[in-house]
Amino acid sequence: MYRFLLTPRWWGINVFVLLAIPFCIYMGSWQLGRFEDRVESHEGAREQAESGAREAAEPLDSLLPVTKATSGKQATASGRYDEQFLVPDRDLDGRTGTYVMTLLRTDSGRALPVVRGWLPGSPDPASVPAPPTGEVTVTGALQASETPGSNGVSTRGGLPEGQTGAISAASLVNLVPYDVYNAWITLNRGDSGMTAVPARAPSGTGLDLKAFQNLGYTAEWFAFVGFVIFMWFRLLRRELEFARDAELGLLPDGDDGGRAGQGQDADADRSEGPDASGRPEDAREQERERPSPSGV
Repeated sequence: MYRFLLTPRWWGINVFVLLAIPFCIYMGSWQLGRFEDRVESHEGAREQAESGAREAAEPLDSLLPVTKATSGKQATASGRYDEQFLVPDRDLDGRTGTYVMTLLRTDSGRALPVVRGWLPGSPDPASVPAPPTGEVTVTGALQASETPGSNGVSTRGGLPEGQTGAISAASLVNLVPYDVYNAWITLNRGDSGMTAVPARAPSGTGLDLKAFQNLGYTAEWFAFVGFVIFMWFRLLRRELEFARDAELGLLPDGDDGGRAGQGQDADADRSEGPDASGRPEDAREQERERPSPSGV
């Protein structure tokens, strides 16, 4: 009954199953590992932000460029506040409001974006506290330039004058006539009664959509393993039922297996059976070999 397992077709099916199962398990384990790495990275970034707030502040230039290792660390810089911009559509504690970002002109000639705090509601320049005048020294968590569309950064354009959608050198360089640092800091304490903006984890370290995509791909690959095994047993069951029916003579007319057997039996009948006149094949051969009466 199990002789069909030795046919070339079943050899191919078995080889495919034996290769597909470990491949799917490997890919599922790899995606799961990617998800676990993101979880660990998220926890590490959170711990780094907490520890960074307790560390002593370092000069800004010593922490640049911003990397995953320096993001969230305490940075200090001195200069004079210059132009101020509002960054709308920023959520904090479940409410939507506005970041108040002021450019600090440093001795290097470049400006450092400083988020002085957060105000609830729609951006209203009249309600925004004016920045301190004269020489100031600021201390806060160092952050990388934002990218529109990531970490909740709005991609909305056409903002009114005095507003910007992202805190980045690329967007601010078109709004001011001087160079801007490719970084920014958020003050540890909100200025002029505003709410301090907490530091964010560096890009690629949070439990974002990509992390849960890895988790979804993990489930898909392991589901493929179950599907392959299910289809193999389904095909095996069908072949066993076919073989059992063949042994019991229950195959219907026109079946492929029946046609093959019937064809062989028909060839045997034609080679050994009588012709239409009822004479055996041997008798017909002897008659053809016998000379005719005329000698022809």
